[in-house]
Amino acid sequence: MTRSDIHAWLYRSQRWLYSEQHPNWIAKIANRVASTIASWGISFNTMATLEVTGRKSGRTVSLPVVMATVDGERYLVSMLGENVNWVQNVRAASGRAVLHSGRREEINLFEVAASQRAPILKAYLQRAPGARPHIPVNKDAPLAEFEKIAPAFPVFRVASTVHASPIA
Repeated sequence: MTRSDIHAWLYRSQRWLYSEQHPNWIAKIANRVASTIASWGISFNTMATLEVTGRKSGRTVSLPVVMATVDGERYLVSMLGENVNWVQNVRAASGRAVLHSGRREEINLFEVAASQRAPILKAYLQRAPGARPHIPVNKDAPLAEFEKIAPAFPVFRVASTVHASPIA
């Protein structure tokens, strides 16, 4: 098996795990394990567990996330686009959430305008190889390519509640 065969298999596997923009049962189990590990602070420094209140259930929903850092700011990206539960839950909660990565941090998430997302999406793809099958741009593509797809992928700036403020 060649390296490109392995890459193609991994790409198809990632797409299958999140078919129709929702995790299947295997992805749900893997996400739960990854979320627990990330919340303990054992995982890579870019991973964390996001907790947000469910807009329908009112219960706390936890999921693993990869943070991108651009110009000293932290960002979360929805690799599956607009119509995913965590994005809708964050919007319904007015951006209030909690991050766990070895410690608990109350945060506010502020949605980034589509016109400002390209460099963040590029940084995100550099750090989140599991997202690459879902975002239709090569991680090394020029920013102009990321600008074309930016409106389809919500991005949120992470701000600690101690000094949270929206981007002007």
